[in-house]
Amino acid sequence: MPEEALIVVDMQRDFMPGGALPVPEGDRIIPVVNECIRKFKERGALIVATRDWHPENHISFKERGGPWPKHCVQGTEGAEFVVELPADAVIISKATDPDKEAYSGFEGTNLAEILKERGVKRVYVCGVATEYCVRATALDAVKHGFETYLLKDAVKGVNPEEEKKTLEELQRAGVKLIECSSL
Repeated sequence: MPEEALIVVDMQRDFMPGGALPVPEGDRIIPVVNECIRKFKERGALIVATRDWHPENHISFKERGGPWPKHCVQGTEGAEFVVELPADAVIISKATDPDKEAYSGFEGTNLAEILKERGVKRVYVCGVATEYCVRATALDAVKHGFETYLLKDAVKGVNPEEEKKTLEELQRAGVKLIECSSL
């Protein structure tokens, strides 16, 4: 049983250039994330993909007073993954309750239980956006007792200065920064 999991955070069409809530140059990490998925699959690791899976009237949307434009609505093209996930990948849908925000893949989901049931001890996090859902997922992984790594070459932030601060915060919290290309 593999003791590691790759958590691919929110690699969805709406977060790519041309989408409803794009991460600038977010599409540039797609080949790197795909390579990470291949490497971890070969190692026998569990592959997990989180996704925003919002109802039409989600609290995070501007129409309801939230900060974001409508994005990643359940069943829409914008909510589709843009990376090559294996058929046995575990899909974690978050922010599905119209009245609850959720940035972390652990928030309001059974991700921690799935990882523990499968004997996972180490998690490797990649995806978008570094300052938001990647950050929250990595911090929660640490809180749940997982040895946590952030794959620096396979994440993309919205704002370079904020991304730098986020990486420093994650390191202080115990997240190890490595590169997928070095694995």
